[in-house]
Amino acid sequence: MAYTFGFIGCGNMGGALSAAAAKTLPGCDILLADHDNARAEALAGELGACSGSNETAAAESHFLFLGVKPQMMEDLLTSIAPVLSARTDPFVLVTMAAGMTIARIQELAGGAYPTIRIMPNTPVSVGSGMILYTASANVTAEDKTAFLQNMAAAGVLDELHEELIDAGCAISGCGPAFVDLFLEALADGGVECGLPRDKALLYAAQMVLGSARLALESDTHPAVLKDRVCSPGGSTIVGVHALEDGAFRATVMGAVSAAYAKTMELGKK
Repeated sequence: MAYTFGFIGCGNMGGALSAAAAKTLPGCDILLADHDNARAEALAGELGACSGSNETAAAESHFLFLGVKPQMMEDLLTSIAPVLSARTDPFVLVTMAAGMTIARIQELAGGAYPTIRIMPNTPVSVGSGMILYTASANVTAEDKTAFLQNMAAAGVLDELHEELIDAGCAISGCGPAFVDLFLEALADGGVECGLPRDKALLYAAQMVLGSARLALESDTHPAVLKDRVCSPGGSTIVGVHALEDGAFRATVMGAVSAAYAKTMELGKK
């Protein structure tokens, strides 16, 4: 049997992407595989998809998602390389391993197979993800279109030159953790001021959601939006001053740079 999408690895990201695919593809077109068979079977049951082995996914999937950590990629590709080399039908590898180039994936897989490299983030689980992608030259226009159409439910997909993928991931891929820290800190501040924690979390999360939407939909620079909130002699500018005293912007920039450096390090292993 041929599957449109096969997923090797059903962790948080693989599970979220397979759930997005299930919104446009019938379950019988999706195959899930994981080192934890029970996890693959449970997710397949939820999505109405099929479950099987890594080898089955490698042999029968048109788009084969490699949803394992960079440290595990060599072992995985070594194990399925004979299966891939035996195929006579066209297929596309889809990798989401941080720091690992398309050339490295192809080398480990044993052939210059058509490959799409993606860097998704955790909000794909609620259909609001940011997915950076780049494709090798031998990925056909038809395959790229099919991939984009069937991943559309995961969020926004944006094509980026491969040399910039790791830099982009330091923002979109690592950024949710930075924002979660910010949300927690905002809520903690609200609690310190007397708010119940559930209210403080709601206000913080909705504020961040709305502010992000305003920045995207108004196409206005964040500095301009910030200035619109900072009335002369008002509460907001005093809060901004406190953030600047704590080197807020420099700290955030440093976090992105540190995440980028670590991503590049992972790719060399």
